[in-house]
Amino acid sequence: MAAKDFYRILGVSKGASDKEIRQAYRRLARQYHPDVNPGDKAGEERFKEINTANEVLSDAEKRRKYDKYGDQWEHADQIEAMQGRSGVPGGRFGPAGAHFEFGAGGVGDLGSIIDNLFGRRRPAGPRKGADAEHRVEVTLDEAFHGTTRTLQMEVQGTCGTCDGKGELAGAVCHVCEGQGTTRRTRRLEVKIPPGVDTGSRVRIAREGEAGAAGGRRGDLMLLVTVRADERFERKKSDLYIDIEVPVTDAVLGTEVEIPTMTGKVALTVPPLTPNGKQFRLAKQGMPKLRGKERGNLYARLRVVLPEKLSDDERKLFEELREAGL
Repeated sequence: MAAKDFYRILGVSKGASDKEIRQAYRRLARQYHPDVNPGDKAGEERFKEINTANEVLSDAEKRRKYDKYGDQWEHADQIEAMQGRSGVPGGRFGPAGAHFEFGAGGVGDLGSIIDNLFGRRRPAGPRKGADAEHRVEVTLDEAFHGTTRTLQMEVQGTCGTCDGKGELAGAVCHVCEGQGTTRRTRRLEVKIPPGVDTGSRVRIAREGEAGAAGGRRGDLMLLVTVRADERFERKKSDLYIDIEVPVTDAVLGTEVEIPTMTGKVALTVPPLTPNGKQFRLAKQGMPKLRGKERGNLYARLRVVLPEKLSDDERKLFEELREAGL
């Protein structure tokens, strides 16, 4: 499989300056961000590639290694150590004049380098599959009670032709092209636990990409977004709600019904309660993720003034003012 060219992904030349890379990343990130293109799977993959390319090219040391070793840049220290032990001058030529060319689209993986350096092949051991990510949006009620989602995902599976070995009858498998895996669409029902919040990551074990050579499947990470609710404002596990009462009730006191996530409760408003007074309803907030406790619900009093007064009402307020109230 050809290596990905990070410069091509960002649309810049190999000699691009840090500023040019930064500007290209910002432009592409705005264009392909999942929030701008909801439901666009190809756009999500493109956004991930853009982030990866920027992470490498915006870091001077990572960029140096990438320019020299291409898709094997993460193994640069190991490669150079092996080259040094094997007498490879300058890290470019191996034993008996063998030539190693690195860079985007360069040769092989770290195992291939070891084979070339030492003239042997290492049996490929089991490799764990990559973790997969999927974005999920839930309502506040679903975040409170927990919910399920049925996902339709494109994932890697073990190649059935070569049984994940990448080879068939001593040759590269023509179905998976030596990768040991193939892609397919699958349906999966997942559980989202109570207490999730925007930014929560829910791990579904062994539901990610297939492993190679018998390795375990990776995990699926659900990236959760909780939709804004018209009733409550949420801050972590606490909820906030505004309660409107007429000025007369704020002065004389009253009892009001407060909506909660599980029903309504009565709240006593004492006489002479000022505007903005906050009441705490203990353990009436959101459940805490992977815990049994709940946050609190805070009811904020909003005193509502009359929009207009009758003659009698105005006279009453004037009498109150004259009385010094």
